[in-house]
Amino acid sequence: MDQISFGADFLLLDPAAAPARGLTGWLTDAFRAAIADGRLATGTRLPATRVLAGELGISRGVVVEAYRRIADEGLISGRSGGGTVVLERPAPAAVRTPQRFDTHRLPRPRLPAGAGIDLSPGVPDLSAFPRSTWLRAERAVLSEASPEDLGYGDPRGHPRLRAALAPWLARTRGLRVDPDEILIVAGVAQAVALLAQQLRRDGIDEIAVEEPGSRGAVEELEYWGLRPVPVPVDDDGIRVDALAACGARAAFLTPAHQFPTGVVLGPQRRRELLTWDAELVIEDDYDAEYRYDRAPVPALHPAAPDRIAYTGSTSKSLAPALRIGWLVAPRNRFADLVAAKHATDLGSPTVPQLVLARMLESGDYDRHVRLVRSRHRARRDALLAALPGLAVSGVAAGLHLLVTLPPGTDDAALADELRAAGVLVHPLSWHQRLPGPPGLVLGYASHPPDRLRAAGAVIARVVGHARTESLT
Repeated sequence: MDQISFGADFLLLDPAAAPARGLTGWLTDAFRAAIADGRLATGTRLPATRVLAGELGISRGVVVEAYRRIADEGLISGRSGGGTVVLERPAPAAVRTPQRFDTHRLPRPRLPAGAGIDLSPGVPDLSAFPRSTWLRAERAVLSEASPEDLGYGDPRGHPRLRAALAPWLARTRGLRVDPDEILIVAGVAQAVALLAQQLRRDGIDEIAVEEPGSRGAVEELEYWGLRPVPVPVDDDGIRVDALAACGARAAFLTPAHQFPTGVVLGPQRRRELLTWDAELVIEDDYDAEYRYDRAPVPALHPAAPDRIAYTGSTSKSLAPALRIGWLVAPRNRFADLVAAKHATDLGSPTVPQLVLARMLESGDYDRHVRLVRSRHRARRDALLAALPGLAVSGVAAGLHLLVTLPPGTDDAALADELRAAGVLVHPLSWHQRLPGPPGLVLGYASHPPDRLRAAGAVIARVVGHARTESLT
């Protein structure tokens, strides 16, 4: 498996077959296809960039860039003293029954490995996970941890993480909270579960939700016994007049970057919301780290901490697999939430909490977010540039964008057509409970720019063809 192939014999590459432009893309596609179909098996060492460039008669920079692109996709890795090798590909995910705990992605049939591009929203750039930083912090944590740190800890979360989160939330989201007011949870999903069960115990069985809004979040609220009441969203966010008239006493909102429309709750709507006589507003701050052309708007929580439960997580900034989140709830609800959390799991895992705390304290977490933010912006720009003439909703933020379609378009059928063409997207209708305008929700964070440009070209072609057919 460690034999190196050299020159033009490697994958039978022939630069004469490359397009006049886009040599890097041609070489990247060749690597990608060879890894997908097994010609480059796990553990295969790739030629040195200088050697391959010399044999092909092309610039070494082209080879270096092609290697970088497939490394960004997690397909290869450079190893000290071991060259560049092909990594093991994860097995294709099986079709699953709906999972209530995934707040923005929906289980759905997937494309075969290497056969297309999955633009399902809600997935960050997992190839950018700071493995070396995490490992370095974890080694330090394990060398410093006392025996007591490895026992059953505080159900609120480790004091060190809560102490690190409090100033970070103040600096980045405008929350003014004491560490003892923060509850560490297993992601936003657990925060929603705890709050939903508490509302049911309070005799509340309805909750207002944004329309359109995250289907995954709505299904989780339903699972815990709350009946969702859809309230329309427009260019300024949720319509507070309709919210006040709907009869619900609680609401689930994504005000900083509404999912899936991408709009921000406007200043006047924020003021109106604070006058709504609500029992509880759940504020899901799911991707506030990512703003590309403006400063982020502050969280709602500081304006009404007695009625707003604020929740966020590392799922979009680091990785969903960590299952680390936080909940800042009204003080009169906090003790009951801690008791419910303790009864549920006896507390969140300690070591990952301490690792995150160390990253927050050292500035490593902020440095990582800045790096990933720049990558996400480049990816969003690449996808937008490939969608000329299509209307895009929302602000330049987050991990997804919404393409709005002409009235009467069957967005579900269009999504099926795109899947057949090799691009997976969410039709906006999946996130609607009431009839509404059609659209396509596109996630861009998990693919490099060249792949996004290719996907955008397919989307533009299929949507353009659908428009032409509707006019004939």
